[in-house]
Parts: sequence; C-alpha cells; structure tokens
Amino acid sequence: MNLHFQRFPAPAKLNLTLLITGKRTDGYHLLDSDFRFIDFGDDIDIAVRDDGCIVLETPTPGVEPESDLTVRAARLLQQASGSRLGASLRVTKRIPMGGGLGGGSSDAATVLLALNKLWGCGLSRQQLMTLGVQLGADVPVFIFGRNARARGIGEQLEAIDLPAAWYVVCKPPVSVPTGPVFQLFSQKLLTGEVRFSIMRSLFDATQKQNDLQSVVTAMYPAVNEALNRLNEYGSPLMTGSGACVFLELESEDQAKSVFQSLSKDMVGFVAKGLATHPLYDGEA
Repeated sequence: MNLHFQRFPAPAKLNLTLLITGKRTDGYHLLDSDFRFIDFGDDIDIAVRDDGCIVLETPTPGVEPESDLTVRAARLLQQASGSRLGASLRVTKRIPMGGGLGGGSSDAATVLLALNKLWGCGLSRQQLMTLGVQLGADVPVFIFGRNARARGIGEQLEAIDLPAAWYVVCKPPVSVPTGPVFQLFSQKLLTGEVRFSIMRSLFDATQKQNDLQSVVTAMYPAVNEALNRLNEYGSPLMTGSGACVFLELESEDQAKSVFQSLSKDMVGFVAKGLATHPLYDGEA
C-alpha cells in the first residue's frame, strides 16, 4: 500500500484559571476554567488507508495501541461516520505526559479534525465536539478551536479574546495523574481544607488561580519548588492538574530572559500564546 502522510499540529494548552465549582452526582467535578492554546505541541502525521485498518506506527511504551487516544479517536469517527477508510498514524511527541498541558486530548482532537476532512465525513465542528467528550473532558476545547472559558465538566465552551502574551513553562521531574488529584481534592473538601469556588462574575473574570494547585503541591514538593523559582519573576500558576507550571510575560525577550536564568536546573520551554488553534477554520 502506497501511503501518503500529511502533518497536522496538536498544540498544548494552559489553564489560565481553574476553579472547581461543584461536583455532580456521577462523581465528575464542575469546572470554570480559561483555556489558552500555545505554539508548542505534538505533530500527528496521518495517511489514509483503503483497508479500514487503524495503525499507530509510534506506540507509546507501556500503552497498548488500542488504548491510545489517537487510535480511539479514529475508531470513534469510523463508527460515527460509517467510513470504510482507515489511517496510519505517527505521533511526534513533545508535550510531556502528566504535565497538565492536554497532550493526549489535543492529539485526539487533531485526529478527529484531520480525519473528518481526509475521509470526507462532513461532520460539523459541533458533532466532532460531541464525539470528543466521549474521549475526555478536555478534547472538545481543542476541537472548538478558540481560546475559551469552559464550564460544566469542560463541555460548555464560550470563546474568549486574550491579549498577546508569552509564557515560560517549566516541567518538574514528576508526572501527575489526574484522577488521584481530584480524589484528594474531594477528601480535603470533607475536612474543610479546601472548598468549592464561587463561579466568577464579570467583575472578577481576570482572576487567575488554580484550585488544584494546593493539593498537588502537597503531594509533589517538586511542583512547589518550581512555583517558588518562577515566583522570583512574577506570579506563576500550575496548569490543569499539574505538573507543569507557567509564568505569563508580555514579550518574547522577557520570557527568554527568565527561561535562560532557569534553564540550568529546570526543564521547560518558552511559548507564544495563540489566538486560535492552528486547525481552526472559522466555523462556528
């Protein structure tokens, strides 16, 4: 089979704010979070196959290909669209796992967006978002394609305009699993150590905090150490459920200067904030 691969970007995200506002009866936590895309991420190379097979040519060590979100996304689209075509997938991984940067979710969203076009499925962005939420709460925002305020479990999205900004992102030497973080947050609710945030009003919409940060820093001192280092240059924040932390700056020069002073003993990168997802086509 003569395969022709095309490359598609899968950008990372930062949570500029992450408030936990409640909990549903099914155990899912309710969020109020601002998502921003950045110009750092994975690449997905995709080739259409005519045999209907979904083949991941770059499996992640320790992860069964059938469990990989890219494969699951492709199979989900096959089922929803009835397409008889298949795909070979190659993932160039840059977004660290367990970092709170949305790597797996972004990869899955890119596969859905790309194969929808390559297979000629014709599903709308909203239909793809409905599929995406079956793969993970963060997947819809990547399909939505614009920086967004997310509520509910992450599926209620409202586009937001954000000023130009640069970010220093640091990855502590730990990988933080999301599930245990939310479990510990729930336990701390019972003891009164943490509490649900009140949803933001228009007057405090610029407030930046992460309700999971205190839980994660107690579990992983390395995350707290990274925050303390960045605190020398501004007001850093953890993204998602960790472990990555970031500092927002106005210019590339500022960001590079701060990163250079940290790079000897911290792993990370400098990234520019994006206005839209690289695959956003303007569709509502």
